[in-house]
Amino acid sequence: MFKPRKLTEADVTPEDIFHDRRKVLQALGISAAALAIPQNARADLLSWFKGHDRPPAPAGKPLDFTKPAAYQNDLPLTPEDKVSGYNNFYEFGLDKADPAANAGQLVTSPWKITIDGEVGKPMTLDMDDIMKRFPLEQRIYRMRCVEAWSMVVPWVGFQLSEILKLAEPTSNARYVAFTTLYDPEHMPGQKDRFIGGGLNYPYVEGLRIDEAMNPLAMMTVGVYGKALPPQNGAPIRLTIPWKYGFKGIKSIVNIKFTKDEPPTTWNQIASNEYGFYANVNPHVDHPRWSQATERFIGSGGLLDVQRQPTLLFNGYAEQVASMYHGMDLRKFY
Repeated sequence: MFKPRKLTEADVTPEDIFHDRRKVLQALGISAAALAIPQNARADLLSWFKGHDRPPAPAGKPLDFTKPAAYQNDLPLTPEDKVSGYNNFYEFGLDKADPAANAGQLVTSPWKITIDGEVGKPMTLDMDDIMKRFPLEQRIYRMRCVEAWSMVVPWVGFQLSEILKLAEPTSNARYVAFTTLYDPEHMPGQKDRFIGGGLNYPYVEGLRIDEAMNPLAMMTVGVYGKALPPQNGAPIRLTIPWKYGFKGIKSIVNIKFTKDEPPTTWNQIASNEYGFYANVNPHVDHPRWSQATERFIGSGGLLDVQRQPTLLFNGYAEQVASMYHGMDLRKFY
């Protein structure tokens, strides 16, 4: 029987690495070319982080939603402050606390999403229209990061398939591509590769069309009963609970149906580490760490984090495994 252990000081990231972004980038495998940015070219962007005029992230307004029994459970929830305060959103910096500290000036209203590509009815929807068209519901999902930590989060939103059907995808539509807002003035990581982790922006992601139409796939507009805060991907993001968290693209502005497999951000930068499918799989390790277990982030402190076994498809095999029947999950990782 698996016995979780408590973390010790040996598990804590060394302080010099935590505070040195250059070492963090190198630890992530970012190339020297991505780091070769003139110091004076970085100065203005780095000063953005040190300024005192950054507005705090706005509090999300309460949302009206139902709680379908099929998507409620008794899993221990990750506390709200950790959901909003510990996340990856490299457009606002590399440290887990950077998005909460730096995303307050993101402008999320007005906001429009275009849906185009291989569709019969291309369209543009604003958030007011989206909120009127689609009744919201709370779904409590496991969330597993490729970095081997996990949460349980009460998301609020609607089934992804509902918005996709509006555009009437054609028979040529085999994939669905998503694009994040590109706004370097308010997203400093998009302006400076040092701050933004050396990624190519805007951030892009994609799903096979049957994955996108799966009932678990969710367009998310809220968390803990309130509208998403900027650091969690306001005003609208993707939630795919059986996949690693980097598939959950944030602050979406475009959805495109395509015939061919679309590019995805992390696959472009390191295809040997981050596959297109990115299904949670304890049997397929990351090249630099095991995926067999994960650190669940609950109500305890850093050294009280519990390590637990990783579940195939993050525990959602019954609902999604049939989509991958006959596929080699080590090849299509």
